[in-house]
Amino acid sequence: MSPMQIITKTIDRSTLKKLAEERFGDMVKAVVDIDRHIMAIGGELHSDEEQILLEQGSKQENLWGINLYPDRSDEIWIEFDSMINLRPHQGNRSRSVDDAATQAAIRATVSSLVS
Repeated sequence: MSPMQIITKTIDRSTLKKLAEERFGDMVKAVVDIDRHIMAIGGELHSDEEQILLEQGSKQENLWGINLYPDRSDEIWIEFDSMINLRPHQGNRSRSVDDAATQAAIRATVSSLVS
């Protein structure tokens, strides 16, 4: 299996598809840093990816867990669902990402990193 990696430059969906096939079949877990515009992929758990980003200088409040489905269309290929998103102190009381602006920031970061 491929190791976890921090994505700072553009990758293509075929790379994500291969990673998905190695781990979960059709999905890749990712944690996005909406401040630094980077993401970690390839972990078994979002918390693993979160930890590697924290070790590299990311701040907790900027990290959001998502699932990417490389074979789906752009409208539905990002799923906002992760235990790390439960943050009552930030007003996020679900596993999803409740704030539309935060969702938009996540989409923008993913769009800039995945072609």
